[in-house]
Amino acid sequence: MPRRLTAMATALVVATTTLSMALTTTPASAAVACRVDYSVTDWGGGFTARVRIENLGDAVSGWSLGFAFPGNQRVTLPGWSANWSQSGANVTATNLAWNGSLGTGATTEIGFNATYSGSNTAPTSFSLNGTACTGEDPGPGPGPGPDPNKANNPYEGARVYVNPDWQARANAEPGGSRIANQPTGVWMDRRAAITGTPGARGLVAHLDEAVRQAAGNPLVFQVVIYNLPGRDCAALASNGELEADDIDTYKTGYIDPIAEILARPAYANLRIVTVIEIDSLPNLITNVAPRETQTENCNTMKANGNYVKGVGYALNKLGDIPNVYNYVDAGHHGWIGWDDNFNPTVQIMCQAANAEGATPSDVWGFIANTANYSALREEFFTANTVVGGRPVREHTDWVDWNRYVDELTFAQAFRTQADSQCFDANIGMLIDTSRNGWGGADRPTSASTSTDANTFVNESRIDRRFNTGNWCNQSGAGLGERPRANPATGVDAFVWIKPPGESDGASEEIPNDEGKGFDRMCDPTYEGNPRNNDNMSGALGDAPLSGHWFSAQFQELMANAYPAL
Repeated sequence: MPRRLTAMATALVVATTTLSMALTTTPASAAVACRVDYSVTDWGGGFTARVRIENLGDAVSGWSLGFAFPGNQRVTLPGWSANWSQSGANVTATNLAWNGSLGTGATTEIGFNATYSGSNTAPTSFSLNGTACTGEDPGPGPGPGPDPNKANNPYEGARVYVNPDWQARANAEPGGSRIANQPTGVWMDRRAAITGTPGARGLVAHLDEAVRQAAGNPLVFQVVIYNLPGRDCAALASNGELEADDIDTYKTGYIDPIAEILARPAYANLRIVTVIEIDSLPNLITNVAPRETQTENCNTMKANGNYVKGVGYALNKLGDIPNVYNYVDAGHHGWIGWDDNFNPTVQIMCQAANAEGATPSDVWGFIANTANYSALREEFFTANTVVGGRPVREHTDWVDWNRYVDELTFAQAFRTQADSQCFDANIGMLIDTSRNGWGGADRPTSASTSTDANTFVNESRIDRRFNTGNWCNQSGAGLGERPRANPATGVDAFVWIKPPGESDGASEEIPNDEGKGFDRMCDPTYEGNPRNNDNMSGALGDAPLSGHWFSAQFQELMANAYPAL
């Protein structure tokens, strides 16, 4: 069964109450019907409400949602993703600039916090653009639906493309032949990569080779879409070629050429997995004002909206291709796992999935830990393991109130939360395991017996970084689980999207024409910043530019592989 956008009951990680209503408006020459899922997370005297509007009919441009509270609930302004107002019991929400247009099948999620006393009964009637709810649905519109031949999990029953360029570099390394046949991602990290760069073939050549490798059988081709304007606003090492305001070049000079190539009939039998813009949307949550971790570049990208617009445009254009499966980067547990980051990140994914003509059905899934090092499983403790009479999340420097300590639990929880918001119940997850094995002599073999919480965690944890905010060429890291399909509940595949041996960034400034700067997080002498709680960077020395081959790191990854090679 293909994944389809469904009218689903909201299933939140925390207890909720849910009310679903159908809303209809009938402007001239348009049959517009909507469904609203109203869900509440109640903490007694206050609550968070999430309102998901799904357009079931013709496209609308501009909307106003109205409802009345049956009790004394009061919205705490300003709310989010809409202009909220309240007069007495009556509440009105009108669209913002980015979510006013709702195509057929599109959704948008809005929400607010509120207070109350006594009972918190949900609203029983809604109106949209002044028309009361009637429960009518105009039925399916013209045009084809999702391709019924599309695989629910593209990795199931399929081989995955082996990049000959990476394979040749791996084979040239002592011992590299042991992993040279593993599938890795193909990175389109600048416009020149589309046609090819020195030492790397272009997209057409890769796809032609993928058709040859497929030999008529199912084959997944993994390609990373990575060239947003103002790219990677919190890290200089992987800054891109496009300026912050250059959204038009991103669309017409980058996404459109890629889409045209992927849509060619010669590649129609490939299962093309796109990894959409790593390290982008979560930055708009964690690295903007008024956070201590803010950067000027991230504030700019939030203000101009070009991350949301760019991701939306990519999802729309690439999602129109029947054999393309879009997976959006969702960061990792050591970035997004805190309460004030987790749900807001899902919400901004919803914004992007409704921007620039995209709909949530253009999103096949999400990917965690792309180009990062977070352990797949912490085998000897969880965030709620009690040491010294309290859960370690409450009083250890490593966990520091995070709800997750590894990528598998984070990915599964992220999937549940995405399902509860605007995405399909069958949404899938990928986890990049290319560099999170953490094997070798320092890998713990059992839980610590210490009664001191910090000592217990530090002696028990598989992830050996100084801090989960460390991301550049980490010393001691190892290859992780080998790529495979259906490895865990809700996870479509373990993948190696970041090719092992390709640098995260230069350890010192190196002049280049690729738009890549020098980030101190790649300097082994750097003592940190608020984004890694002022810890040492943990980076290897003598590293080349991001994306360039780093032999010393490749050898260390093999030496510390887990499972061992």
